[in-house]
Amino acid sequence: MEFELTEKEKAIKNAAREFAEKEFTQELAREYDAKYEFPWELYRKAAKLGFIGLSLPTEYGGQGLGCIEECLVAEEFNRVDSTLAGILGGVGFAAIIPMFGTEEQKKKYIPRICKGEIVCAMALTEPRHGSDAGTTGLETTAVKDGDEWVINGTKTFISCGGIAEFVIVCCQTDPKASPPYRGVSMIIVEKGTPGFEARQLKPKMGIRANPQYELSFDNVRVPLSNLVGQEGRGFHQIMSYFDFSRVPIAAGAVGVAQGAFERCLKYSTQREQFNQPIARFQFTQWKIAEMAIKIETARLLTYKVAWLIDKKPEERRLTTKFASMAKAYAAKVAQEVTNEAMQIHGGYGYVDSNLERYYRDTRITDVVEGTGEIQRYIIARECYREIGFTI
Repeated sequence: MEFELTEKEKAIKNAAREFAEKEFTQELAREYDAKYEFPWELYRKAAKLGFIGLSLPTEYGGQGLGCIEECLVAEEFNRVDSTLAGILGGVGFAAIIPMFGTEEQKKKYIPRICKGEIVCAMALTEPRHGSDAGTTGLETTAVKDGDEWVINGTKTFISCGGIAEFVIVCCQTDPKASPPYRGVSMIIVEKGTPGFEARQLKPKMGIRANPQYELSFDNVRVPLSNLVGQEGRGFHQIMSYFDFSRVPIAAGAVGVAQGAFERCLKYSTQREQFNQPIARFQFTQWKIAEMAIKIETARLLTYKVAWLIDKKPEERRLTTKFASMAKAYAAKVAQEVTNEAMQIHGGYGYVDSNLERYYRDTRITDVVEGTGEIQRYIIARECYREIGFTI
C-alpha cells in the first residue's frame, strides 16, 4: 500500500488544527465538562467551516470527501481537546441516511446537519442488550398498524439522544426471525413524537460535552416511510456503517494519545527532581519512547484502513478486519499513553491539568461502537475465515 497525504488533505489537516487550537480553549472545555452540555456554538462554527459532514454528499450540503478526511479532522480535534472534540459525535450517525435512506429522508435531514442546525443519534444498545444485540434479538419492537409503526421499548447510553432532532432506532420488526438479527429494522423517530422521552445519564466518567441518554418508547407512532433502508436488513446496515465509523473513532483515539504525549514530553523537560529535569532520567526516556512507538503504530494502522475504505471499496472483508484492528489498538494505545502521561506529571497531572480529562474521556473508546472484546472476536473470525475455518 502506498499512502501519502495529498495537498488537499494536508490543507484540511492544517485547517482542522488551526480551528481547534483557536477555538478549543481549556476554559471552555472545563466549562462544558462541568455542565454536561453539548457545545452548540462551537458545533455551528465548525459546520460553517465545513468540518461537520465532511463525508456527506455534496448535493445535500456535505463536502463529499472520504474516510481519510474524517480521520484527519478527528485526530486534530482530539489532539487539542478530547472534550470539545465531542462535537463530531453529533453528526457521525447521519452517514446512515445517505447510505441507506430514501431521497426524501436525505433532503429532509442532511442539509440541516451540514449547516450545524441539528444533531442526530442512533439507538441500538438496550439495558439488557449490547454486544449481543444481533444474536439474541432486541426487546425494542416495532409493529405495523395500518400506515404506521408502533414502537415500544428502551434504549440506553445513546449519545446526543435527548438533543437530537431525530433518532435512528434499531427495532425488532420480526420477532420470529431466525437468527434474530434478520428481523431487525432501522426506523426514524423525531424529537417531540408523543410517547418518546429521554432521560440524561449522569454523573458519568468522561465525554461529558457529548451527553448520553436513556430513551423510552411508549406506543410511539411514526409513518411506515420512516423506515431506513430495507425491513429486516437493519443489523446488516449497522455493521456496514460500523466498518466506516470505527475508523474516525480510532483516529480520535490517536489524537488524544498525541495530545497527551506532547504535553508530557514538554513537561518532562520542565519538571525537576534531584536537581535536574526528569527528562534526564532513563525511565522517563523509555516511557517517552514507548509512547511514541505506540502512537505512530496506531496512526499507521488507522490511516491504512481509511485508505482501504476510500481507495479499495471492493475489499470489504479486509475493511471489516482492519477497522476492528484500528479501533481496538488505537483505543488501547490512547488509554496507555494517557496513563503514562499522568504518571510523568505525577500529582499535578491528577489534580490540576487537562490530562485528567484526557484520561477520563479516552476510556470510552474501548467501549463505544463495539467493545474491544468484540473487535478482537471480529479480527479472529476474519483471520480464520481466510483459511476456510468457521468459528
